[in-house]
Amino acid sequence: MTADNHTALCVLGTGLIGGSLLRAATAAGYTGWGYNRSAPGVAAAQEAGFDVSGDLPAVLGRAAETDALIVVAVPMPAVDPLLDAIDRYAPQCALTDVVSVKAPVAAAVRRYGLHERYVGGHPMAGTAESGWQATDPGLFQDAAWAVGVDPGTDPHAWTRVTRLALDCGSVVVPVIASEHDRAVARVSHLPHVLAEALAVAGARGGDLALGLAAGSFRDGTRVAATAPGLVRAICEPNSDALLAVLDETLAALAEARESLSVHTSLDELTAAGHTARQRYESAQRWEITDIAPGAPGWLEELQDAGRSGGVITRLDIRAEPN
Repeated sequence: MTADNHTALCVLGTGLIGGSLLRAATAAGYTGWGYNRSAPGVAAAQEAGFDVSGDLPAVLGRAAETDALIVVAVPMPAVDPLLDAIDRYAPQCALTDVVSVKAPVAAAVRRYGLHERYVGGHPMAGTAESGWQATDPGLFQDAAWAVGVDPGTDPHAWTRVTRLALDCGSVVVPVIASEHDRAVARVSHLPHVLAEALAVAGARGGDLALGLAAGSFRDGTRVAATAPGLVRAICEPNSDALLAVLDETLAALAEARESLSVHTSLDELTAAGHTARQRYESAQRWEITDIAPGAPGWLEELQDAGRSGGVITRLDIRAEPN
């Protein structure tokens, strides 16, 4: 584990992401414990040897006593009750989250007055499964983990969140909340919507269509296996950004339909799609170094770096946070 005096970690929500985070962090040397609302979820984690409880005040009281980093690891609809409890029992703790949208979480954090120690986070990892039984300490290995660099970000809290992501095996992408949400609408939330639509189209073809379905259908509908409620919790809080990219995609499909109808051709869409895929496959990350949290202009430097494909793979700080 990266050298740091702060190794106490409190994870609120021990489903797929939160539970995997608790497992990965404890394997990396953190002293971690967690909270889960579901009694079966608590029992499953405890049976696996992890310190998880259904007593939220006690869990947060321990976080306050140890100056733990608190991680909110529940879907967006469940965030507010946890923030209310954090405000009551552990308001001075550094705070992050792993929710799939960032601007709505940041707004909620601000409503509860917890923004001074908050740094948004979002590991780009997951499966179609859910619950403690689906957790995997290797889930975040080599994954991109968005870490907030919004104006006013506290350098000490940012350093702790970044170290946590790195210690769990991820690479860190610095990003501000609004830009994160627009980006994930394209590469995470839209794929969920398209997968659902493709699955419906296949099923409408009956048993013959499903019997002939192969790799392209299987891969294209993989995330449609995710529980519907979870898909809604992921996509709906980002409705503005998702609507914009849906309109863009529907326009592209309408143009392709017109071309197919009039010219019996999909040339324009297939050429553009092939080029876009090649760009994705050849995209190069570059390593951000010489980081100085708290120094003048440090957030702006990281914002620009993240926009241009920069990632953090190790935290070599050239100056201690001010």
